[in-house]
Amino acid sequence: MTRLPVALIQLDAGTDPEANVRDAVRLADRAAAEGARFIALPEYLQYRGSDDGYRASARPIPGPFSAAFGAVARERKVWILAGSLAESGPADRPYNTSILIDPTGAIAATYRKIHLFDVAIQDGPVDRESDRVTAGDRAVLADIEGTRLGLSICYDLRFPELYRALAAAGAEILAVPANFLERTGRDHWEVLLRARAIENAAYVIAPAQIGGPPRVPAHGRSMVIDPWGTVIAQAPDEVAIIHAELDLDRVASIRRQIPVLANRRPDAVAQVDGR
Repeated sequence: MTRLPVALIQLDAGTDPEANVRDAVRLADRAAAEGARFIALPEYLQYRGSDDGYRASARPIPGPFSAAFGAVARERKVWILAGSLAESGPADRPYNTSILIDPTGAIAATYRKIHLFDVAIQDGPVDRESDRVTAGDRAVLADIEGTRLGLSICYDLRFPELYRALAAAGAEILAVPANFLERTGRDHWEVLLRARAIENAAYVIAPAQIGGPPRVPAHGRSMVIDPWGTVIAQAPDEVAIIHAELDLDRVASIRRQIPVLANRRPDAVAQVDGR
């Protein structure tokens, strides 16, 4: 596979988990009908609201929400990345989990968000994701018919070592489903996404939420970025589906021109003089 038609779905999820999943499934089905082979949805697609509501929205994986996306994948013969679902976890704190579903409807990969959003933005929101979410403990690389996909979620974007590890392990596409805050997103979202694409010479696909609770609105601007760092598709400021075609030969071409993965020296940079 040298070309991959992708679709990113931008959502405005609310507080009704079943309605949110129905809307997301409907849009995924539409994206497949429009020709996408790989469909990616954002973080927190089943619920945005209170911590208690989030915990109550959790379901097992596999479970009813993953099965709804599996049915579309199987019927349409497509790959679907459910950007994140609340997965039942320990001590009433679910995992924030991405699942990749293959064209048979089976779960091909599962990633639990490693870096949790525990921040206090000056003149902005305070959030402790760790109060409602259990952190994952491993990076995940998946295979889409011979193309390697590195999985991440939202706040992971600020930790470049994760993406470098994924790229060094073979990732050609980096997925960043997100519910990125408008307060920080207007300055940081595109910059960070383009940086991850450039420094790893990889495609970045970033489906995002928009709207949401008035106290913590999401930035939106879902986008696809090529390995040179060029934005090749971007969503308008509304619920939307955007399409792009990934030329996977371009990854190898740019890595030959600027071989950052081959030239890196992790042993040398691990030793910091003056510590």
